[in-house]
Amino acid sequence: MNLTKVLPILAMLLVVLMFGCKKDDGLSIYPSGTTSDPLNHATGVTRNKAIAFTFNEAMDPSTINASTVTLTQGTTAVAGNVAYSGKTATFTPSSMLSASTAYTATITTGAKNLAGSALANNIVWNFTTVAATSNLAVVDLGASGNYVILAKTAINNIATSAITGDLGLSPAATSYATGFALTNSSGYATASQVTGRIYAADMVAPTPINLTTAVNNMVTAYNDAAGRLSPDFTELSTGNIGGKTLTPGLYKWTNSVTMPSDVTISGGANDVWIFQVAGNLNMSTAIKITLIGGAQAKNIFWQVAGQVSLGTTSHFEGVILSKTGITFLTGASMKGRALAQTAVILDKNIITKP
Repeated sequence: MNLTKVLPILAMLLVVLMFGCKKDDGLSIYPSGTTSDPLNHATGVTRNKAIAFTFNEAMDPSTINASTVTLTQGTTAVAGNVAYSGKTATFTPSSMLSASTAYTATITTGAKNLAGSALANNIVWNFTTVAATSNLAVVDLGASGNYVILAKTAINNIATSAITGDLGLSPAATSYATGFALTNSSGYATASQVTGRIYAADMVAPTPINLTTAVNNMVTAYNDAAGRLSPDFTELSTGNIGGKTLTPGLYKWTNSVTMPSDVTISGGANDVWIFQVAGNLNMSTAIKITLIGGAQAKNIFWQVAGQVSLGTTSHFEGVILSKTGITFLTGASMKGRALAQTAVILDKNIITKP
């Protein structure tokens, strides 16, 4: 056999086998469980996970976008940002994923390679997130929990309010508790608007030392709530929680939080909620927080670095730990505690200890 004639023929056949029979769909079908992060059917996925998929070849970046790369919870789309680098598409959710929840990631046939060939089929994979933080501990209020209202600089009241529980004011003196028509006694005062006692730093012993302890405990409790790590939810609804049902867990916002519509807090009698708010907390007029499922106001902690404002005739539930001030607008009511590192302002309010 003349090898000089055979070898070129064999070479041509090899080229045909290598390239001529390749399916011209541009991309391979998704090899399940090998190129996605998290893997298909993964469980216990962290709730701040960025979802990634690595293609078998370079893609046209203009076709890797929010229309072709999606994440859904059931039929609900998850908000997020899509990026593409190298051969990898990444979907980063805008907020923390829900706990113990199944999600579906999809890359549609709108995604194309550099030659303009599209995926032959949608790439679809599923995963389930880790459970919520278990046994979230309550915030220990210490001696500050003996007061329904505790403030450092002032408690100012526009009559007539109805307050059930004790009031504490320190290091400010009795004169900074205004609008109560106080009747002074030994170490405390009373008022017709208060079912309880009013204490201030200039009253006789042991009131001053008791108040110093309570205020120190209030600051410690604030720092405890602010320092809790691994939030279950971050930047939920970018701070607008109106209309939301809030399940137990640790919530964190780096901005202000608003309630323009009613909020529901749902959970059992022993469940705990801690809300970390780096900005202000504002509740609109006539808006209400409702507790369901046995949830208790004493187990709900609102740690707020900025100002707290509760709108006219609104109703609030929980313990407010404010680094600055708390203002109750006309007719607002509350079941909980108002613990402020400056002043608490009242205006014909109904406040009841939890």
